[in-house]
Amino acid sequence: MQIAIDGPAGAGKSTIAKKIAEAYGIIYLDTGAMYRCIAHCVLMQGDNFKESEKIIKLAEKAVITFEGDQVFCNGMDVTEAIRTPLVSLHTSDVACIKEVRELLVAQQQKIAFDQSVIMDGRDIGSVVLSQADYKFFLDADVTERALRRKKELDAKGIEKSLESIKQEIEKRDENDRNRAESPLIQVADAIVIDTTGKSIEEVCNVIKNHISGVWV
Repeated sequence: MQIAIDGPAGAGKSTIAKKIAEAYGIIYLDTGAMYRCIAHCVLMQGDNFKESEKIIKLAEKAVITFEGDQVFCNGMDVTEAIRTPLVSLHTSDVACIKEVRELLVAQQQKIAFDQSVIMDGRDIGSVVLSQADYKFFLDADVTERALRRKKELDAKGIEKSLESIKQEIEKRDENDRNRAESPLIQVADAIVIDTTGKSIEEVCNVIKNHISGVWV
């Protein structure tokens, strides 16, 4: 069984996907974390995000693995490092590079080849799991998405104004929707869920109500 969840930043994709994976006992793959790893690698190298060739080489060498909620890149635990505002800001800069996407999508499809999985990202229903059994598109008002992100940052002791977070989300939305390679789109067969004002449990229940069949 394959489940695809797409949507813009802050719509609740990762949180919801983890809950659904736990509820049905299937593998959860945070594809966004993989692109964040590449952005983190670029920052660690001090390279320019306009130097596509260097970024592609970093992506070719990167070994990204998951252990529970932990994310490792080249043997280093980057779980927290890839969630900083700076990495968030530049993730779409690497995600728009065709060769980087091809490398990571191939890895994602390999993981999903013969097992039940739920993935969230920007191009899961349209590219990575185009034949998924269930496709969902989560969205929310940009102000609410910014408030959610600010709450996360505040919890980590990272001070950032709501307005600056909102501007960064809007910039990433624009990059994700307008990039040439696998842009963020709402596929025709996706079930759309507006998460504005809804709790995690409410959104999960909406998804569960759409899922049926035998899980293997």
